[in-house]
Amino acid sequence: MAFLSFSFTVFCVLQIVSAQRKTVPTEVDAVNKIINHWNLRNKLNLSDDPCIENAIWAPDSANPIIACDCVGTVCHITHLKIYALDISGEIPQELFLLTELMDLALGINNFTGSVPAALGNLTRLRSLSFGSNNLQGTLPRELGNLTLYIDSSGLSGPIPRELSNLASLQTIWMSDNGFTGKLPEFLATFTELKDLRVEGTYLEGPIPNSFSALTKLENLRIGDLNVGESDSSLDFLENLTSLSILDLSFNKLTGQIPASFKDFSSLKYLYLGSNKIDGVLPSDIGSKLIALDVSFNPLTGNIPLDWSHVSVNTVATSINDLKNQKASTMLQCLDQNTNCRNKAPSTTFAVSSGGPEQADTNGAVYDDDSENLGAASLYTSSSNKWAVSSSGVFISNINGPIYIALTDSQIANTLDSELYKTARIAPASLRYYGLGLENGVYRVELHFAEVVMDDNSASWEGLGRRPFDVYIQTFNANVTNTLTDIHLMWAGKGTCCIPRQSTFGPLVSAIAVSQVSAYEDSSKGEGKRVGRIVGIVFGCVGALVIACGVAYLWWTKKDSGDKKIYTQAPKD
Repeated sequence: MAFLSFSFTVFCVLQIVSAQRKTVPTEVDAVNKIINHWNLRNKLNLSDDPCIENAIWAPDSANPIIACDCVGTVCHITHLKIYALDISGEIPQELFLLTELMDLALGINNFTGSVPAALGNLTRLRSLSFGSNNLQGTLPRELGNLTLYIDSSGLSGPIPRELSNLASLQTIWMSDNGFTGKLPEFLATFTELKDLRVEGTYLEGPIPNSFSALTKLENLRIGDLNVGESDSSLDFLENLTSLSILDLSFNKLTGQIPASFKDFSSLKYLYLGSNKIDGVLPSDIGSKLIALDVSFNPLTGNIPLDWSHVSVNTVATSINDLKNQKASTMLQCLDQNTNCRNKAPSTTFAVSSGGPEQADTNGAVYDDDSENLGAASLYTSSSNKWAVSSSGVFISNINGPIYIALTDSQIANTLDSELYKTARIAPASLRYYGLGLENGVYRVELHFAEVVMDDNSASWEGLGRRPFDVYIQTFNANVTNTLTDIHLMWAGKGTCCIPRQSTFGPLVSAIAVSQVSAYEDSSKGEGKRVGRIVGIVFGCVGALVIACGVAYLWWTKKDSGDKKIYTQAPKD
């Protein structure tokens, strides 16, 4: 009996061994070649079968990730994630041997070359992410069956119509790419879409009315379209009652806000700033509204008195906002048809953006600007010399909606390091206004220091870019209506999520404005208010590019690890 028992035990062990799961050999060979090609052996040493049970590289928290689906004892690699691991070079051909892949994530690396058309042969692929890389060329039409996350991927050219095959797509992020042509009307056929983000491209409007079919949209962000002869309106929004976040700023939209907005019971954040929307602001616009920005539109109406819980920005409208009545009255001077005068005009103001009151080494005092602004805000200084408005929301910030950036690092090449350790930051639009100024010629100084993005070019965290536009109404030019307008605007260009989610938007450390000379002759052409655009980019290694007329300046941080500053004093 003992002999028979021993034999039976051996038989069971052999059965268990023979029933172990195994990955298809061609996929094992392919994934090992991929690991070697990308020099990942120190992070992913597959001495065992890739699909063994309880593998340390399989959980969602792992990076890299290799995960599998098995039927019986036969396993296929279905998930591959190589995220933010400083991988460079082109995508190897062996990747396309993993024909059962369903999820491929290659975001935030340093991949170069074009997007391989062979990705379209991975017919089971449902999620493809390769944003924040240095790819080039056009988007292959062979990707027509995939789900795409392609922010900041470096692609350009027209969006191929073959992507209309994405019938079950729920998410499209395609911001910060060089896409050209019309905003594709075929996007209206993606009726399962919940999240659509198209910002920072060269796409042209208008927004098609057929987008009204996207009734499942919860998050819609379309910004800075190149609008042609036919303007966009808000009519396509009539039936999009599932919206929670709507941002259509900077699109030259016309018409009125649809009456159906009263039925948008899920709408929390509404941004329609810098358009041409007219009519009356509906008083029953969304029962769950948290933030509303309708600034710089020819709108009228009243902010309801029971909106104490709503952050509101109505600058440069004719809307009556009792909460900010004094600032709103003073800011009516933005209207070219309003003739403003001030009995006690000032000739200078300075702001410590995002920080406490401070004096610099020259004795100039920068006012406290540490007020906690919201997702749509207007704040007036206690001196009534300046105001600041902010617009946008950092939805995915793990630390919450923070609108002030801080650093403990020393700031290089300045005797005023403390002034640069704080900065005012906004997701979309940040404006400073000088109030009640004596008419004349003014000098505007903008002080910048990148205190959030990493300047380590040897790491993926150094790939972050922060471009934004700066509009200065008084650019060493005459103030003729008692007011300055300094506008810092993010239009979707640059990275969004390096070194962490919601790392983007305009940023400024300090502002100083002072009169150069009194205004003398209002009849001369040079006396009119002047606006200029300055493009600013904080680059992946902490670089700053400022383009201003014929001026071209390049700024780079030192290798010391200190943060370096840039002071921009605009000049004609």
